Parts: sequence; C-alpha cells; structure tokens
Amino acid sequence: MNGRERVLAALRHEEADRVPRDLGGTESSGLTAGAHVRLCRGLGVEHVPKVFEPFQYVSYVDAALRGRFGIDTLNLTPEPAQWTLRRHPRGFDVYLPARWREEPAPDGSTVIRRGDGSVAARRPAGGWYFDPANPPLAGVRSPGELAKCNGPLSAFDWPFFADEEPAAMRGRARALHEQGGCVVLNLCCHLLAAGQLLRGFETFMVDLLTDGEMVHALLERLVAAYVERAERLAHGLEPFVDVVLLNDDLGTQQGPMLSPDLYRKMVKPYQKLLFARVKKAFAAPLLFHSCGSVRAFLPDLIEVGVDALNPVQVSAAGMAPRELKRAYGRELTFWGGGVDTQRTLNRGTVADVRDAVRRHVEAFAPGGGFVFCQVHNVQPDVPPENVAAMFEALDEYR
Repeated sequence: MNGRERVLAALRHEEADRVPRDLGGTESSGLTAGAHVRLCRGLGVEHVPKVFEPFQYVSYVDAALRGRFGIDTLNLTPEPAQWTLRRHPRGFDVYLPARWREEPAPDGSTVIRRGDGSVAARRPAGGWYFDPANPPLAGVRSPGELAKCNGPLSAFDWPFFADEEPAAMRGRARALHEQGGCVVLNLCCHLLAAGQLLRGFETFMVDLLTDGEMVHALLERLVAAYVERAERLAHGLEPFVDVVLLNDDLGTQQGPMLSPDLYRKMVKPYQKLLFARVKKAFAAPLLFHSCGSVRAFLPDLIEVGVDALNPVQVSAAGMAPRELKRAYGRELTFWGGGVDTQRTLNRGTVADVRDAVRRHVEAFAPGGGFVFCQVHNVQPDVPPENVAAMFEALDEYR
C-alpha cells in the first residue's frame, strides 16, 4: 500500500498493512524550524528548513526525513510566490516567505507590521514564536459596523504572505498527488479562534455571552467568505486533495474552553454549514484540529461531519486513549495521540518514548481509525534521539 491508501483505509476504519503515520502533513503535526535543525544535525545532515507557517515557525518536512521515517502524508498549504533566506536570532538559517518581514523593536522583541504600519504580531525577546497583536475588529461596536469590514473578513485566515498564483498551487497539488502520499489541504479556516483573533480573545468570549447579535453577524460573514474560498479552490485542487484540514481550538488543558451548551448555540451551527459545503466541494474527508480537552464536543463534531481529530491531546483531562477509542472509535479517526509532547517526547528517555508508542498504538490502532503522529508539533527542546525512537518503536509495533 502507498501512503494515500494507508491513510484512507484508516479513515474508513480499516486496518492497513501498517499503521499510517504523519509528520508534517499539517501545520500542527510537524516540526518547528528549531526542532527540524536539531533533528537533522542529530542525524548527521545539514538542512535549511523552509518555514511555511511563520507564526509558529513550522517548516516543511523534507523528502529525506519523510523517507527515513516512512511518512504517509504530504502537506498542501498556501505558499508565497517567493522565498528568502534569513538568519534566525538563535543562529540558524531558514527560508521564509518573502513578504514576511521581521523587524526588531526597541524592547528586544521582533514585530510584523500590517500595511498601515500597525503591529500585527510580536515575538518576545528570546522567544520562538509570534503572538497576534492589535485585533483588527476590536473597535467595532455594533453588528452594523461589520459591513465596513468586508476586506479584513473576506481575506481573514488566508496568509497575507501566501501570494502564489492559483495555477502554481494547482501544479504543486498535482505533483504532490503523483508522489502517492495522502495530500492534506490546509483550508485556513477558523470560527471560534477567528472571533478571538479578530475581536480580541477576552472581547469575543464576552461577546459569546452578552452580544449574540455581534457573534452571529461576524460568523455569518466569515462562513460566507470561507465557503466562497473553498469552492473556488476546489475547482482546481479537488482531484489532487485526499483530506481537508479545518482548525479551531475548543479545549483547554482541564476542560472545554466554553460550555458545550454555549458552543451548540453559538458555534456549532456555523461549523455544520461550513463543513457540509467543504465536504461537498472537495468530496474528501475532514480532519479537524483542536487542542486540549475536547471530549465533551466529540459527539457534536461527529454530527457536523468531522471524520478525524487532531492532535488528540492525551495529556488533557478526559483524553485517555483507551476511553476515547472505546467511546468514539467506530465513528472518528484519531489522527495523533502517538506520544505526549508536553512531558514525554521532550523530557522522557528513549525508553519512555518507546513505551508511550507501544501503549498508544495498542489503544488506538485495532480496527483502523488511527493515524499516528505526536501530539502537535515537535518543539525545539525535543532530543533528536527521541524522535528517532518514536518511529523505530512504531516500526516494531506495526
């Protein structure tokens, strides 16, 4: 079987010739650039990462690593027309989108500015990643004012630095598809997180409780923009896309980010509409990313059309692998949960990593419905030998 066949078998809840595995198929299942450099050096090779998601500094997993670890997935993400070689403050080179221009600030941080000069994101001094800043719709006071914000809303979530022509993206999609791996398209769509980023986290969470009219007006406009985007992209990409990725974060470490009742009232209806239109446009399964403790939402996510869940944060409350598999394993594919990245992959020994792989494969893999990957991206503090041990153990427990 090739990678595409393995992953699609898992999504049909069938056992393949081995457990399918993902590393870098999405923006939340790969390597941060610092981890990528460290891993390659640990393996005795030099590699300059190409950072496709610069907020988190997530890089493409190169063909050599995919081959070495038997990776079954391929990442299709909006790209820049041009890349540029730059030096990371921590002393290694990376390729970044040409329109991603990092500017040092007087306080030692690094900022990214919008066209009007305002700061859009900031990386603290000594930090690895950028945090969004100055929510563009924070000053909106009434739903009627959103009519003046069609530009920011229609373009929201599509990376401003991803300026390649549609024909170029179609060509990349075709080339990826011909490699035989499972091509995962990142559609760049959020709903709950979109409100938080556009209005400000605290403001939007208060909106959900006190200003339903504002929330409905905002999410209606976002869904309309996302549907138009999905259907436009599908005209050129649909034959080459195997799985479509949609993102949001509904959970915290200890439980839901919002009550299930509030979610069902304010967010779920828009997910249902968006997910149905995306599935129709691409005729492909939906992979939904949400960190944290999301068990309370799983019946709802299944109902609105989610086929697979990532990253399956096994360290969060209520996310024990065997319990998840027993309760939802017939309806949902678990795409992740292979090794906890908060404690085990970064702080554990090689033996700890191997034991975690064994336990989680035994819990998730029977009967299909499992794509192996670590929980979220490999961080810069992960020892290279632990990454290698993770895949070596998976080979043994295939």
